[in-house]
Amino acid sequence: MQTIKSRPDFERVYTEGRRYNHPLMRMVIVDSVSEGGPGRVAFAAPKRLGNAVWRNRSKRVMRECARAVGVPVAGKDIILFATRGTATASADSLIQALQGLCRRAGVTLG
Repeated sequence: MQTIKSRPDFERVYTEGRRYNHPLMRMVIVDSVSEGGPGRVAFAAPKRLGNAVWRNRSKRVMRECARAVGVPVAGKDIILFATRGTATASADSLIQALQGLCRRAGVTLG
């Protein structure tokens, strides 16, 4: 799984991307700079939602759900944001939320 690591790449996805919301997570998605290249993904949990333990758990849970669903998708850069319900939600409900977000974004999962 390739991740978005640099600040300019993160900002490009955040400013140019389309936003999709669900009560358990939010997603920002944009076409990758390199067409046909492997997709990348980033996981974010804002400080205002809790302490480091909560944020790390939220990102860990989102990472596992992304693996289960098949994210990242080739040719797309995706940022997944945690919400208040992310850390306490079950894995099945997070997987369904992520699948729903991808379906609304028009992304076919493999």
